[in-house]
Amino acid sequence: MLTSGLQVSPATFISFVPLLLGLFVAEPGAIPNTVTRLVVQDEVIIRIPVQPRPPFPMVEWDEHKGPKCIPTAAIRRAMLSGSDQVDFVLADRSRIRAKFDEDCMALDFYAGFYIQPEDDRLCAHRDAIHSRMGATCRIEHFRQLMPRFRR
Repeated sequence: MLTSGLQVSPATFISFVPLLLGLFVAEPGAIPNTVTRLVVQDEVIIRIPVQPRPPFPMVEWDEHKGPKCIPTAAIRRAMLSGSDQVDFVLADRSRIRAKFDEDCMALDFYAGFYIQPEDDRLCAHRDAIHSRMGATCRIEHFRQLMPRFRR
């Protein structure tokens, strides 16, 4: 019984519990800050959050020859770095730039994207990334990024 004189049965109170718990759930449009892995019938889907570019970067990135593949377990997040490329930030804080086909627009990936690698590696000329909006881009090659501080 409530103090206001309104009687609430236990069954009625229990029916309001999901509603009350729903008040504490995160926003539906919020992007998680971690890489999420989902396995559906032996198919691995990895969702990668996209971090916005800083407005005034203190570092410029020089490109060098990159690996053919990167381990998916090392990917922590991604950043849009141009119209046809995405930078992956790895667990050791290094950066690898994925360059796409010339007809692919990386701006489709601002809301995050997912990958479906064949094994535990993301490889150029084999794998693609898929935007949440439906676009798919095949990775042409990777470039290792080395920091160069601005003066």
